[in-house]
Amino acid sequence: MFNLGWLEVALIVLVAVLIFGPKKIPELGGALAKSLRGFQNELKKPTDSPNDEDQQSD
Repeated sequence: MFNLGWLEVALIVLVAVLIFGPKKIPELGGALAKSLRGFQNELKKPTDSPNDEDQQSD
């Protein structure tokens, strides 16, 4: 997908551990996963356009 080799992945993980610390990484992963699930759910469900609401109230 991003054509990352093992060296690049290891470097990204090392930087993440240095910045956030090993205890904070699982919390960040959970929050990211929850955000992505919510985003996908919003994309999948049909939405009403604002014009539909204006027409119904007249």
